[in-house]
Amino acid sequence: MTKKSVQFLNSNYKNLYLRSAILSLVSIMFYSGLWAQAKNPSPINFPTPKNVENLLFYLQRDPNTNTLIYALNLKENGSINSANPLHIYWIRYAEKGEKKDLGYIQRKFAYGMDVKDLGKDQYELRFVSHKKLPFILKKYSDKSYHASVTVNNKTIRVSRLFVRIEGGSFWLPNVKYAEIEGIEESTGKPITERINVN
Repeated sequence: MTKKSVQFLNSNYKNLYLRSAILSLVSIMFYSGLWAQAKNPSPINFPTPKNVENLLFYLQRDPNTNTLIYALNLKENGSINSANPLHIYWIRYAEKGEKKDLGYIQRKFAYGMDVKDLGKDQYELRFVSHKKLPFILKKYSDKSYHASVTVNNKTIRVSRLFVRIEGGSFWLPNVKYAEIEGIEESTGKPITERINVN
């Protein structure tokens, strides 16, 4: 075999190895949920809320870092307020971290939630702006409450929601996608699932 033939074969093997490595990396990214995060990410670097009492999950969206907090609404004795189990408010990071209640329009048409008492310490939650996707708030065996949602046949204990918006208006935002982050209940592993909210 000539020297040129050996070089040609080595070159082909390198190309095949490189292609194989790239395909493996893409597969790993896809199955770990990183592919969804990498496609059309937000240009904003969002903060993670710290030391939030009774936090269930939080919601972040373009075009700023202001964050919606969805927390348990507890009575003085520590039990859940069954008539109004959620306390929803802003941490306005763009305004020095000020806490602020939702306005009427925000509560009724955008970020508020319809709540249905299912009994036995369980509640169905639906965003007023997207009622197709039910969340379940329930008490677990360790006495803690968590909100979960089933997406793509996976039940996720929700920690963060993210809505990617590019332009539009308050009433008609141009929503590109939404992501649900949390723990997959069947595996106990972190998961991110992307959904279409149109």
